[in-house]
Amino acid sequence: MATENFSKEVETRLKDFFTHVINSDDMAKTIRQVNYTLSLCAMRGCETVESEIENIEDSFYWLNKLAEVLDPYLEVD
Repeated sequence: MATENFSKEVETRLKDFFTHVINSDDMAKTIRQVNYTLSLCAMRGCETVESEIENIEDSFYWLNKLAEVLDPYLEVD
């Protein structure tokens, strides 16, 4: 995982995305809903995602990290 700063172009695209497409709170909520659904499906043995369990685990971790950056919820003291 790269830890470099965003380029100006990426910063601009992110600002535009969160200004004109979806706000960060709604994006964080959406990410959490997707994670919840995928996690339930994986735990219940959903055939569609059985072959992707490892990818789902990785995605679950990183999407929650992004959600926390966008709208801290789980890590609030």
